[in-house]
Amino acid sequence: MTRDLKGEQEVLRDLGNGLVLRRASPTDTEAVATLNGAVHADAPQTFSAGIAAWTRDLMSGNHPTYRAFDWTVVEDTRSGRIASTMCLLSQVWSYSGIPFGVGRPELVGTLPEYRRRGLVRAQLNVLHCWSAERGELVQAITGIPWYYRQFGYELGGLNLGGARTGYLPLAPALVSGPREPYAVRAAREEDLPFITKIYERRMARDRVACVRTEAEWRYELDGRDPASEVAACLCVIETSEGEAAGYLAHSGRLRNGAIILGEYELLPNISWLAVTPVVIRYLAARAQQYAARDGQQAMYYIFGLGAEHPSYELAAKHLPQVQMPYAWYLRMVDIPGFLRHVAPALERRLETSTLAGHTGLLSVSFYRSGVRLSFNQGAITADTWQPAPTDRHDAAFPGLTFLQLLFGYRSLDELAYAFADCGARGDEARALLNALFPKQASNVWALV
Repeated sequence: MTRDLKGEQEVLRDLGNGLVLRRASPTDTEAVATLNGAVHADAPQTFSAGIAAWTRDLMSGNHPTYRAFDWTVVEDTRSGRIASTMCLLSQVWSYSGIPFGVGRPELVGTLPEYRRRGLVRAQLNVLHCWSAERGELVQAITGIPWYYRQFGYELGGLNLGGARTGYLPLAPALVSGPREPYAVRAAREEDLPFITKIYERRMARDRVACVRTEAEWRYELDGRDPASEVAACLCVIETSEGEAAGYLAHSGRLRNGAIILGEYELLPNISWLAVTPVVIRYLAARAQQYAARDGQQAMYYIFGLGAEHPSYELAAKHLPQVQMPYAWYLRMVDIPGFLRHVAPALERRLETSTLAGHTGLLSVSFYRSGVRLSFNQGAITADTWQPAPTDRHDAAFPGLTFLQLLFGYRSLDELAYAFADCGARGDEARALLNALFPKQASNVWALV
């Protein structure tokens, strides 16, 4: 790597034809924000001010974990124009309570006239190296169908999104008296320890969740530009006596006529049935306020809480429209290493199954590579295995389809149904895989 003597811009690679791949610096902020606002807009020839504001936030130096130097840009040196850009958002997720590092490539964008030149591939190669240097075991990205498969990602390791939508006229009427039994107010900094505690309960419900530090919670509360695409209003739910009962987070503006609820959690002794109508009425009122403020029409409230949530069944008639989840793209270079890292969680699952105390071997083929799991009275180790064509395996998963089983996105039977070259041989192998990797939905609230 070389240093640009004119400033802090680290040149990573000369791509030819006047294009240079380099690390971004704070002086690139407006150019990168302008590019992202253009290429990530909802429609051609429009501009997303929300995406541009999000970009500025990430490059400002105010974010607790990200800086401008976490971005790559491809610059056309003939004009000084930025042709393509992306960033790496490092964070910590947990797998059944065991933390692991995740690198999230985000805001991947290229101007139309520079596409199909390998600029995304060149930048992802850099970001993958950065992520490995940071000790991150997984890379995760959200994106259009198929596209990131060509860069070593599997589409379908975790649910992405999933929602229930209601129309403002369907909001339940207040029938319990003149006052709401619960109130929703804006969160304050002194509320963050309570919100953190409730969020940890929410994390326990999912196979995979995002771990948040105190600084990250403060940034979530009031660190972003309110105009940012990802800015959220963090709120506390209180009883009529003013006691904290839960929290929620919703969008700070309408999106296509809808206010979006992205987080909603309650204390274990608080009834979802009692609180959820209050939350719907609150969202409907806030949607009307946003509409009046911004000159728009409020039409919907969306519970964007994943594929499953305790509130869905209780408010089904007020949330008639179902939106099925999409999926995260996941990349994992060292599957045996990840299995060793999360072995304590796997051992806990085995201990509560019919195979508690199991001793034996399980050979899992990925066809070009594989992993061998060794069991010693319930203790698990995982080693890299290179299967020969004549080697017998106990289970097989083509490509990266094993990630769907590992992260609870699909069951073993569902994967075997979808892929003819996927499945387990024999009752023991099938029972082990079902015990270690049961299907379990997750709704990751990732850091942005």
